[in-house]
Amino acid sequence: MPHEDKSDPRRPRPAAPRPGPEETEAFTVDTRRGAERATPRPRRRGPEQPGAQPIPVRHDQRPQYDDDLDGGATQAAPVRRPTGARPASGARAAASAPRPSAAATGQDPAYADHTQRLPVGAPRPTQTRPQGPGGSGGGPGGPEGPGGPGGPMGTPAPISRPRRKRRWTKWVGAFLIILLLWIAAIAWAGKTVWDKVTKVDAIPTSGERPGEGKGTNIVLVGSDSREGLSAAQKHDLGTGSAAGRRTDSIMLLHMPDSGSPTLVSLPRDSYVKIPGHRKNKINASFSVGGPQLLVQTVEGATNLHVDGYMEIGFGGFASVVDSVGGVRMCLPKAMKDEKAHINLPAGCQNLDGKNALGYVRARYSDPLGDLGRAKRQREFLGALMKKMASPSNIINPFKLKKMGASGAQGVAVDKDMSPWEAFKVMRALKSLSGGKGQSIQVPVADTNYSTPAGSAVLWDDKGAAALFDALNQDQSPNVKP
Repeated sequence: MPHEDKSDPRRPRPAAPRPGPEETEAFTVDTRRGAERATPRPRRRGPEQPGAQPIPVRHDQRPQYDDDLDGGATQAAPVRRPTGARPASGARAAASAPRPSAAATGQDPAYADHTQRLPVGAPRPTQTRPQGPGGSGGGPGGPEGPGGPGGPMGTPAPISRPRRKRRWTKWVGAFLIILLLWIAAIAWAGKTVWDKVTKVDAIPTSGERPGEGKGTNIVLVGSDSREGLSAAQKHDLGTGSAAGRRTDSIMLLHMPDSGSPTLVSLPRDSYVKIPGHRKNKINASFSVGGPQLLVQTVEGATNLHVDGYMEIGFGGFASVVDSVGGVRMCLPKAMKDEKAHINLPAGCQNLDGKNALGYVRARYSDPLGDLGRAKRQREFLGALMKKMASPSNIINPFKLKKMGASGAQGVAVDKDMSPWEAFKVMRALKSLSGGKGQSIQVPVADTNYSTPAGSAVLWDDKGAAALFDALNQDQSPNVKP
């Protein structure tokens, strides 16, 4: 028989004897939420040592303190159990049984257990939560119903936290507020300027008028009105002191329903029929009957229905040019005109209000006379509208107000024209300066036609009729500039 090695670590050792019922006085209470019952769990003990004395064990497993440390007997706090947990029957019996005295057990009175026992399973205070749809009756989903936060399972209800507001919503809101304020400032500047513009009765309401065709026709007039100018300003601008109003330039702007605009110059010495008067130069109608008779004369000569009227005088023209910081023009050759009070070199240069006014008025230094002046007027008007409609002048409400207030005193429009229609006119003139549309003059048969009123400009009847008929049909006219 082989020798049995008792020190072999692989050899299984005999199991320790299980303690009897009288030794399993200690039990463990599961205090986790959701536990329905607490079951006693035996404590593993090693083999007893000789001479060892038993140590009294509390049934509620609360720590005991010596009486000498706190000066008296210490009361143990009650063991908290989860809602619905019930102690084992053996534990309840041990808790309800009276403890034997020190004399009965034969223990030393110094080591007697003076701890007072409190009832086991005291209710645990719970936090009141809002009731759910189940209500106080303990219905499904309620705090006292099955599965609710206060039900038997004891599962806490998740606390919802308010979501953080996204930061980009604040930026969008701030941008919209700034945008609204900017739009309001632009509207305020436009209304302030528009209120200073003179309103005149220019569109005739009686007599025979051409039928309305396609598109919109606006008569643009540059007058030699000196209203609002002081003696010093008249001297600086070289306008003289002549009384009354005469036209230095007459143009017809056609804005089609779709497509590019057309700007037609009507020479001021054009020999045409004036309603209620004999034939004369077209600018005589303005001197005799003002804007309304001029519009009637233009309608009779072109057979086009006129829808609007705009006029600008000397003072307003020069002020507008100065308010935008001048207009850049490129002169093919030098210009010197004593009557227009200009002496401009050839090449590209920035014209201020005084030089710009002389540039569009000069005709004696131009070999083409009145026709050459009309061409320069169309070019300068387009360049001026382009400068006025630049973003730096439009998006700044204060600069827009200053620019408009400078020229509004010399500007007159028909009383039925709205600010939106005036803006459309400016936009059409700006597009012409960008190469969109046509800037032409009425076909002419004779530039030195002898008449009782003196030398005048005679139109080419056939070419003029074809031009105005094309405009009436919103068609592009085939006319040389």
